[in-house]
Amino acid sequence: MKNPALLEEIKTYRGRDEVPEDFDAFWDGEVKNVSTPPSYHLEERDFHIPQVKCYELTFEGSKEGKVYARIVLPKSEEKVPLIFHFHGYMGRGWDWADMLGFTVAGYGVVSMDVRGQSGYSQDGLRSPLGNTVKGHIIRGAMEGRDHLFYKDVYLDIYQLVEIVASLSQVDEKRLSSYGASQGGALALVAAALNPRIQKTVAIYPFLSDFRRVIEIGNTSEAYDELFRYFKFHDPFHETEEEIMATLAYIDVKNLAHRIQGEVKMITGLDDDVCYPITQFAIYNRLTCDKTYRIMPEYAHEAMNVFVNDQVYNWLCGSEIPFKYLK
Repeated sequence: MKNPALLEEIKTYRGRDEVPEDFDAFWDGEVKNVSTPPSYHLEERDFHIPQVKCYELTFEGSKEGKVYARIVLPKSEEKVPLIFHFHGYMGRGWDWADMLGFTVAGYGVVSMDVRGQSGYSQDGLRSPLGNTVKGHIIRGAMEGRDHLFYKDVYLDIYQLVEIVASLSQVDEKRLSSYGASQGGALALVAAALNPRIQKTVAIYPFLSDFRRVIEIGNTSEAYDELFRYFKFHDPFHETEEEIMATLAYIDVKNLAHRIQGEVKMITGLDDDVCYPITQFAIYNRLTCDKTYRIMPEYAHEAMNVFVNDQVYNWLCGSEIPFKYLK
């Protein structure tokens, strides 16, 4: 396997900065403030697919954001287990057709549009209408942790889980989360903030170890807003400590210890967007049951060879083989 030095380093790497002392108190307080499920609107949609029920969910998220999600449930007389899906940065939730595959195994699926990105969720007080991407990582960092964009997204996710878990058709004791890149990060956040999540699959998770991202000089499209902040706003890095201290409250590696359910992580060793070292800063802080798989020839790209089958097995308990059948 190539790059043995990197493979050795990632086994124990935990990130550049430690968790703030008041980190858990901060997030416990934020969750408590939104612990009462908000009012929501659930509208059934008829797409002439007799095996499933489809719904559009909207609710008011943190700071008056409007959150939109699609829900697909298999028709069943019993409560069904459910998977929360989260999309990549600047993207949008799954199309309806993408969600149907899990219903064959008896699982429902929820796919949320992240506020201010390419879907129907809206960014609230910051921008009532339309797409506000990019700059979401750094947004609010100069004002302090209470103003961070992703703080509101994380609270949207907590509320989403609470709402969906309360639906009469859903088995609240069998909830999972899944995503890649930003979606992988948010799947982990869902489990960190809401212990209802029992399983998580995260593929090359984003939003981790921001100090290391800066040290690497990561100017990929996902992280270039950090680079641009310092290049065009603070070229002498006079605010670096302040910014890093604030971003620590949305750094997914700092949330890892809160996860109680099982975690599976998949990493491409050639990833130059969410560098493997930053992903393992999350993994090595997990104290739950965990497993990782490394794909040496893959970067930050579609992983279509056996990976979707493996994810399906992990989430649904199926036994699809990971090899070509003769």
